[in-house]
Amino acid sequence: MDHVVYLDAKASELEKLLDGSKTMIIRGATGRKLPYGRVNKKDVLYFINNNAEGVIKAKAIVSSVLNSDKMEKEESIALVENNQKKLQLTEKQFQKWAGKRYLILIEIENITKIKPFPIDKSQHGNMDD
Repeated sequence: MDHVVYLDAKASELEKLLDGSKTMIIRGATGRKLPYGRVNKKDVLYFINNNAEGVIKAKAIVSSVLNSDKMEKEESIALVENNQKKLQLTEKQFQKWAGKRYLILIEIENITKIKPFPIDKSQHGNMDD
Protein backbone atom coordinates (compact mmCIF):
# COMPACT_ATOMS: atom_id res chain seq x y z
CA MET A 1 0.00 0.00 0.00
CA ASP A 2 1.08 3.59 -0.59
CA HIS A 3 0.88 6.29 2.09
CA VAL A 4 1.32 10.06 2.08
CA VAL A 5 3.37 11.27 5.03
CA TYR A 6 3.33 14.89 6.16
CA LEU A 7 6.70 15.97 7.56
CA ASP A 8 7.48 18.84 9.91
CA ALA A 9 9.03 21.46 7.61
CA LYS A 10 10.22 23.63 10.54
CA ALA A 11 12.13 20.66 11.97
CA SER A 12 13.69 19.89 8.54
CA GLU A 13 12.43 16.31 8.70
CA LEU A 14 12.64 15.76 4.94
CA GLU A 15 16.24 16.98 4.83
CA LYS A 16 17.15 14.72 7.77
CA LEU A 17 15.57 11.72 6.04
CA LEU A 18 17.35 12.47 2.78
CA ASP A 19 20.78 12.90 4.41
CA GLY A 20 20.31 9.68 6.41
CA SER A 21 20.52 11.22 9.88
CA LYS A 22 16.84 10.35 10.45
CA THR A 23 15.61 6.84 9.57
CA MET A 24 12.36 6.57 11.52
CA ILE A 25 9.01 8.35 11.60
CA ILE A 26 6.73 8.49 14.60
CA ARG A 27 2.99 8.97 14.95
CA GLY A 28 0.85 8.67 18.05
CA ALA A 29 -2.58 8.89 19.57
CA THR A 30 -4.11 9.03 23.00
CA GLY A 31 -7.28 7.19 21.93
CA ARG A 32 -7.79 3.67 20.61
CA LYS A 33 -7.70 4.67 16.94
CA LEU A 34 -4.58 3.52 15.11
CA PRO A 35 -2.52 6.68 14.92
CA TYR A 36 -1.45 6.11 11.33
CA GLY A 37 -3.81 3.62 9.76
CA ARG A 38 -2.29 0.25 8.92
CA VAL A 39 1.29 0.44 7.72
CA ASN A 40 3.22 -2.70 6.83
CA LYS A 41 6.75 -3.66 5.91
CA LYS A 42 7.45 -3.00 2.19
CA ASP A 43 4.72 -0.30 1.92
CA VAL A 44 5.75 2.85 0.04
CA LEU A 45 5.73 6.21 1.81
CA TYR A 46 5.51 9.46 -0.15
CA PHE A 47 6.78 12.52 1.70
CA ILE A 48 5.32 16.02 1.68
CA ASN A 49 6.21 18.97 3.89
CA ASN A 50 3.45 20.38 6.10
CA ASN A 51 4.07 23.92 4.84
CA ALA A 52 1.09 24.21 2.45
CA GLU A 53 3.17 23.84 -0.74
CA GLY A 54 1.31 20.60 -1.47
CA VAL A 55 4.13 18.82 -3.31
CA ILE A 56 5.39 15.25 -2.88
CA LYS A 57 9.20 15.34 -2.96
CA ALA A 58 10.54 11.93 -1.96
CA LYS A 59 9.59 8.33 -1.37
CA ALA A 60 10.88 5.44 0.73
CA ILE A 61 10.14 1.83 1.59
CA VAL A 62 8.99 0.76 5.05
CA SER A 63 11.61 -1.59 6.51
CA SER A 64 9.90 -2.19 9.87
CA VAL A 65 6.87 -1.09 11.86
CA LEU A 66 6.25 -1.10 15.60
CA ASN A 67 2.63 -0.61 16.65
CA SER A 68 2.65 -0.23 20.41
CA ASP A 69 0.05 -1.65 22.72
CA LYS A 70 -1.56 0.76 25.16
CA MET A 71 1.24 2.28 27.24
CA GLU A 72 1.57 4.27 30.40
CA LYS A 73 3.10 7.72 29.99
CA GLU A 74 6.48 6.56 31.31
CA GLU A 75 6.61 3.61 28.89
CA SER A 76 5.79 5.89 25.99
CA ILE A 77 8.50 8.38 26.94
CA ALA A 78 11.04 5.55 27.28
CA LEU A 79 10.13 4.15 23.84
CA VAL A 80 10.68 7.56 22.22
CA GLU A 81 13.94 8.11 24.13
CA ASN A 82 15.22 4.67 23.11
CA ASN A 83 14.60 5.47 19.44
CA GLN A 84 15.68 9.11 19.45
CA LYS A 85 18.86 8.36 17.47
CA LYS A 86 16.71 7.16 14.54
CA LEU A 87 13.90 9.68 15.11
CA GLN A 88 16.04 12.84 15.50
CA LEU A 89 13.13 14.70 17.13
CA THR A 90 13.39 18.32 18.12
CA GLU A 91 12.45 19.18 21.70
CA LYS A 92 9.04 20.39 20.49
CA GLN A 93 8.44 17.14 18.57
CA PHE A 94 9.57 15.09 21.57
CA GLN A 95 7.02 16.89 23.75
CA LYS A 96 4.32 16.21 21.14
CA TRP A 97 4.88 12.44 20.85
CA ALA A 98 6.43 11.20 24.10
CA GLY A 99 3.72 10.24 26.55
CA LYS A 100 1.05 9.23 24.00
CA ARG A 101 -0.75 5.99 24.90
CA TYR A 102 -0.31 4.51 21.42
CA LEU A 103 2.72 5.01 19.19
CA ILE A 104 3.72 3.73 15.81
CA LEU A 105 7.38 3.76 14.84
CA ILE A 106 8.03 3.36 11.14
CA GLU A 107 11.57 2.67 10.01
CA ILE A 108 12.39 3.43 6.39
CA GLU A 109 14.98 2.44 3.80
CA ASN A 110 15.82 3.36 0.22
CA ILE A 111 14.66 6.95 0.44
CA THR A 112 14.98 8.76 -2.87
CA LYS A 113 14.17 12.20 -4.14
CA ILE A 114 11.57 12.06 -6.88
CA LYS A 115 10.37 14.54 -9.47
CA PRO A 116 8.08 16.74 -7.36
CA PHE A 117 4.38 16.42 -8.07
CA PRO A 118 1.37 18.10 -6.47
CA ILE A 119 -1.25 16.27 -4.45
CA ASP A 120 -4.86 17.37 -4.65
CA LYS A 121 -5.95 17.58 -1.03
CA SER A 122 -9.49 18.60 -1.99
CA GLN A 123 -10.19 15.03 -3.15
CA HIS A 124 -9.79 13.69 0.39
CA GLY A 125 -11.84 14.54 3.43
CA ASN A 126 -9.41 13.79 6.24
CA MET A 127 -5.85 14.73 5.41
CA ASP A 128 -4.17 12.98 8.28
CA ASP A 129 -1.19 10.94 7.12
